Amino acid sequence: MSFGDFVGDLMFYYRSGGFVMPPLVIATVLMWYGLGYRIAVIKRGSDDPVRLLVDRVRDKGADSLPRRGIVPNAVLLGLEAQGRRLPNLRDHLDVAFGRYRQMMKGFSIMTQSIIAIAPLLGLLGTVVGMVETFDSLQDMQLFSQSGGIAGGISQALITTQFGLAIAIPGLVVQGFLTRRAQRIEVDLAQLTDLLCAEDAEHKTQELRA
Repeated sequence: MSFGDFVGDLMFYYRSGGFVMPPLVIATVLMWYGLGYRIAVIKRGSDDPVRLLVDRVRDKGADSLPRRGIVPNAVLLGLEAQGRRLPNLRDHLDVAFGRYRQMMKGFSIMTQSIIAIAPLLGLLGTVVGMVETFDSLQDMQLFSQSGGIAGGISQALITTQFGLAIAIPGLVVQGFLTRRAQRIEVDLAQLTDLLCAEDAEHKTQELRA
């Protein structure tokens, strides 16, 4: 099959879906744009535990950590804040790490909405296609300018197929990214507790001295 034949088949598939296809195509583009952003942003950066990353920075310096990834950057940011001996370290870390949490939530609502709406748009096209089919049966029109029975059945099947083809991969990728984000959230919480516990211990030792 040549590229021209492929494009022709694709355009026929697009036209056969009726008025529901343009919103579905736009939804596909928006969903994968949002998922692509989340894939690029939600990266842990290292498989090592948080405590090990902290000890590595103290022993070997900041260059020992990967340059990309939320957790290594959070470790460096947290150690820098701890070194300044702030009186409210936990509040400072919550604000600082909040930027990472906000990044991980980017386009999440949009992608979840599209995943939920795409099958419904496909179902709408199915209903419209079946209505056209029954109208053609009532008028005894096997073929008409709008497609008749064949056009109605084609629209009913294509829109359902396309809606599910959008939702199912999106649901799988979204679930994977959600689990990854939850793991990073746990890491950020562990890092905050670790640094705050060490800071409190240092302050206690200073008071005793």
